[in-house]
Amino acid sequence: MPYRLGSCKPSTRAVSRSVLEVDGMTVEVKRKTMRNMYLRVDPRVGTIMVSAPQQTTDRQVMAFVRSHNAWIARQRRQLSDAPPREWTDELMREARRNLDAQIPGLLEKWTPIVGREPTCITLRAMRSRWGSCTPATGCIRLNLQLGLMEPRFLEYVLVHELTHFWERGHGAGFQRRMDGYLPGWRAARRDLNRETTW
Repeated sequence: MPYRLGSCKPSTRAVSRSVLEVDGMTVEVKRKTMRNMYLRVDPRVGTIMVSAPQQTTDRQVMAFVRSHNAWIARQRRQLSDAPPREWTDELMREARRNLDAQIPGLLEKWTPIVGREPTCITLRAMRSRWGSCTPATGCIRLNLQLGLMEPRFLEYVLVHELTHFWERGHGAGFQRRMDGYLPGWRAARRDLNRETTW
């Protein structure tokens, strides 16, 4: 199917919207009356957006996104190299919406695996941490910025904090548990630590 990379012109035609998960990336899809498929990365927050003809299947959209993984990675690197951005009300609402949508499913998946469940989760715009917890009360705090990043980072941070309910520090016991729960956690930690908190 023909395609072009770049910005999409706004349209007043009928549009249907959906969200797909493609290899850990959240992709916003707009289907409308058009001939070609277009891909762009929102320069504000790095969100992947695809505009596609109405008849395009989810499988076609996913294949299209995967075929441009290198381009997406370059765009996101350029955004991460840009000067730090300031929180706006719009960005905070978007981040909260994204986190509210993802956290219940992650808890359903991970609390049986880790064997501990938080009593509360709060979202904060933190400048020096991606997450923290208080094992004595069962509370977890998550950096609001995770709602504007790849879903794998939120998953890693949540599992990390749940693991602290068993292990207070980051020693051998903590690492052994993380290896059992989430074998790719070190790569996620490395990639996340390359990001800059706002």
